[in-house]
Amino acid sequence: MELAYYSDYAVRLVNTEEPARNKDSLTSVEAVRELFGGSTQAARRVSDSDVTRFRSVRSRLRAVFAAADAGEETQAVDLLNSLLLEFPVSPQISGHDYRDEDGRPKWHMHLADHPSNATAGYAAIAAMGLAFHLTQYGVDRLGLCEATPCRNAYLDTSTNRSRRYCSDRCATRANVAAYRARKRLETERSASTGRTAEASQETTPRTDR
Repeated sequence: MELAYYSDYAVRLVNTEEPARNKDSLTSVEAVRELFGGSTQAARRVSDSDVTRFRSVRSRLRAVFAAADAGEETQAVDLLNSLLLEFPVSPQISGHDYRDEDGRPKWHMHLADHPSNATAGYAAIAAMGLAFHLTQYGVDRLGLCEATPCRNAYLDTSTNRSRRYCSDRCATRANVAAYRARKRLETERSASTGRTAEASQETTPRTDR
């Protein structure tokens, strides 16, 4: 398993909040546990205190995406490095749950965390995964959705670095909005041109024959 896979942990956490819509789904222990996905053992460590701690880490991860989205490459790296220092992990070789045709383990790199609480464990994996993604694909592969008012975080894995939206839904909505805006502008220009032509005719002096 590629270590950059863990970058999805960061995206999942950041997108539990929609600041522009004043929405926040990270309001309970159950909501925090859902972020761990299939890692039930890690999810069992979640306590009430982790809800507030997760929100704090979420703000810091969003700041990384915001800096990258704004083209502030050094700032994005500095912010991520501060998370890596605060929440370290230990890369280990693992073969659990993966077997080849002969029943032998499929060895792969795994991020082992040694947290004092659930937040520390999740933050360590999310930060390290994001760091691997950043160094492998580039800072410009981290972005925030351009569809107003979404601003969800996303990881650009397109071949031509062209991604601008977090989902097909947001891309469609943005394209429809842009089309309607163009049509309105065309209508306004057409109406303005018509009014100008009428005004020109009214002010043109008549020539006696």
